[in-house]
Amino acid sequence: MNILDPKGPVAYGNSSILIDSVVIMLAIVVPTIVAILAFAFWFRESNPRAKHRPDFTYSGRIELVVWSIPLLTIILLGGVTWIGAHRLDPARPVEGTGSPIRIQVVSMDWKWLFIYPDQRIATINTLTVPVGASLKFELTSASVMNAFFIPQLGSMIYTMNGMVTRLNLRADSEGELRGLSSHFSGDGFPDMMFPVHVVSPIAFPEWVAKTASSGRELNADSYKDLMKQAPVNGTPAYRLADPLLFHAISTQQIPPQPGPRPAGEGAQSYIEANWGANAICSASSTGRPFRSISQSR
Repeated sequence: MNILDPKGPVAYGNSSILIDSVVIMLAIVVPTIVAILAFAFWFRESNPRAKHRPDFTYSGRIELVVWSIPLLTIILLGGVTWIGAHRLDPARPVEGTGSPIRIQVVSMDWKWLFIYPDQRIATINTLTVPVGASLKFELTSASVMNAFFIPQLGSMIYTMNGMVTRLNLRADSEGELRGLSSHFSGDGFPDMMFPVHVVSPIAFPEWVAKTASSGRELNADSYKDLMKQAPVNGTPAYRLADPLLFHAISTQQIPPQPGPRPAGEGAQSYIEANWGANAICSASSTGRPFRSISQSR
């Protein structure tokens, strides 16, 4: 899960911003450290060439240097961040080869549900995608707010109950990556890691056909069994019986999970007091209430 070993264009852009930002900040940190050591050496007591000027109060040249370097650093950091933030907007489409793959993601207690609506299949805690294809994620939560992150593919994005966020990625090389939940969500949080299998365009339809032949069927009833607040053993696969299941989850036609149990009344009060603020802050990431998304189309 090395973010400095990107396997897609979005992850490459993220790592570039990180490296560029560090280099730009070193441009002011390194000279400052060097200047501290140089001043301490030059103005040592045993140096007769160092001049003591008790009446010195102001130098325009020194002021120019002192203020111009931080100002240039801020301008460069701001420019890198501004440009990168727009280029790597999670909702911005990413071009790929072949047909785009739609994947609907539901964060649960404590597992990930991945629905492939076009292929009519679903998986738990495992994700399989074809190399080079444009991956169009739609994400929501069936419980508390969570965060979906595949470090080597790109941007982290929140999942929120009653809302849908969108993320576009692409994997450029075959292999196995790791995804995780990057937002604490209760006792089972450490189990919310999942493998990401990047396969060839030929192997992906074969995997879809094998998964579709599974004896398990995902519908509203079997989904309620998955809503039990516990990790899932293994990585079960399902044939998707209801293609509108994700819509029912995101619009709360299927009631959400209760979420982790608070330890006491104080914890419950804290959760209630902060829920609204968390929802507002999270919505700014690219998510909007699902109703407003539907109405805007």
